[in-house]
Amino acid sequence: MSKATRATQALRKLGVAFTLHSYDYDPEAASIGLAAAEALGEPPARVLKTLMAEVDGRPVCAVVPSNREISMKKLAVAFGGKSARMLPPPEAERLTGYHVGGISPFGQKRALPAVLEQAAMGEPHVFLNGGQRGLQVRLRPEDALKALGGRSASLIA
Repeated sequence: MSKATRATQALRKLGVAFTLHSYDYDPEAASIGLAAAEALGEPPARVLKTLMAEVDGRPVCAVVPSNREISMKKLAVAFGGKSARMLPPPEAERLTGYHVGGISPFGQKRALPAVLEQAAMGEPHVFLNGGQRGLQVRLRPEDALKALGGRSASLIA
């Protein structure tokens, strides 16, 4: 497994401190994020999933704990919109340049507006996808937010 991905390169370029953590990716897992949390031995609230969505027809990136569901209404409000929907996997892959199960919020092909679930800001560290299946980056939530160039908001149902 390559440790140099667009995500890790983007983080290094920004001077963000992080560590890499690999695990055996299971494409058959009912929840990729929960499987990652279990494999890493971390609470699911610290292992965040990257969700690609549209708000009023504009693509956006949302990052939420792997054990929680996103509220489409809250997502729309976070971006000043009226409605939100999840992007179909092929569209998410095309926009990000990553494969589903390996979509990182960092180093996407196209910089999109991003929001991080505010509950994650209370964690000492969080894990986010490192740009490929089975690779996570561990960093402080404040550093993740800085690297995203986004903001935090309440997104979970």
